[in-house]
Amino acid sequence: MQSSSRPVPGGPRSGDGGARGLAFAVHLAFFLLLGSALARYVQRHGAQPQVPAVLALAGALAVLYVIGRRTADGPPGDQLAAGDAGDVGASPGRRRPSPGGLLRLGALVAVWAVLVALAPSFAWCAVPLFYTALRTLPERAAYTLVAFFTVFVVVAQLRLADRIDVDLVVGPPAVALLATAVFTRMDRQATRQAALIRDLVRTRRELAATERREGTLAERQRLAMEIHDTLAQSLSSQRMLLQAADRLWHPDPEQARAHVRTAGTIAERSLTEARRFVHDLAPADLAEGDGLEAALRGLASRESTPERTVTCHIDGTPGPAGLPDRVQSALLRIAQGALANVREHSGATRAALTLTYLGDQVRLDIADDGRGLDTGARAVRADGPSGVRGHGLPAIRARVRQLGGTLTVESAPGDGTVVSAAVPLPAAPGPGSSPTEVPAP
Repeated sequence: MQSSSRPVPGGPRSGDGGARGLAFAVHLAFFLLLGSALARYVQRHGAQPQVPAVLALAGALAVLYVIGRRTADGPPGDQLAAGDAGDVGASPGRRRPSPGGLLRLGALVAVWAVLVALAPSFAWCAVPLFYTALRTLPERAAYTLVAFFTVFVVVAQLRLADRIDVDLVVGPPAVALLATAVFTRMDRQATRQAALIRDLVRTRRELAATERREGTLAERQRLAMEIHDTLAQSLSSQRMLLQAADRLWHPDPEQARAHVRTAGTIAERSLTEARRFVHDLAPADLAEGDGLEAALRGLASRESTPERTVTCHIDGTPGPAGLPDRVQSALLRIAQGALANVREHSGATRAALTLTYLGDQVRLDIADDGRGLDTGARAVRADGPSGVRGHGLPAIRARVRQLGGTLTVESAPGDGTVVSAAVPLPAAPGPGSSPTEVPAP
């Protein structure tokens, strides 16, 4: 799994606290060892002629160490750009040291070697230098340099001793092995953590992008249903009324003008809906503030014509909290879509809207005495591709599904149709509790 090489804010650097703590301890140890070796040398050899050279070399060693400190401090996550950040087993051997870093390290090693040759007491400054070598060089080169340091320390210690001591031969390699193991382990842990953090950040961005895409698609579907249930249905009604007026213009001018006036009223309502879309996408009837019952009664009144009577019945009352806004909006759109189907396809002379409150759910029934339909065939169409015609029932199903409810269609050819949408309501909150949604059936 490849990770982007571009630095991620708050990414790898946020996980290298352990590496930075180790680096601080190593730097502090270096200057303590350098200072103690310098004090020991001046105290014991202050009258010797090579003291100025030793002091100059010690100062040069300190300056070179400070200059190259950023090379040793660089978190391993920053050095993964040239390699595979997803390889959690990455090691120092994967790094590509810069020419400047190599030059600084070479000068540091050369000054230290000359200083130890003049004053063997500075040999123990090599232990912090292990860290610099392991953080700067590829793995094999770093281990080779650590071995060189170790041999040099052993030789220096033997020069200081009056006789060959086994501890002086075994001690420095043991310390070098332990320090190298600790440094390498910390380095690989920091590298692994940096790679995991980068992968986590990348995965989080991908999930956020996926959620945005899904939200966009869901909003597009919702808007498509809103437009179908309002503007599209209104335009269809206006078209039918104007066509009827055109046919009756000469035989029955009065009826034709009535159709035109009705079409104008529908156009006015459509304009109100369109403006409401632009404002906040709330149904215009609900935006008037009279609630779902008044909106359904107004819808039934507008859908009633000389050829078709639409009535509205309310059974029961909502709970103290009332219906959530999204439930009211969805039920009104369901009623609009169902009555549009009645108007365009059923040939019914009577239709009824019935809103029933049942405590834990609310049910909306739309019944008509029209020609009916084959519910099996209709169900197949509802689950299939949506076209311009027959989009109403799939839209109603989608709205009910979004609310966690169920939709039932009862019909038979010549027997009318009943569309029933049952939507669960939030449970009444108990003392000290918050409202919770009832699971969808």
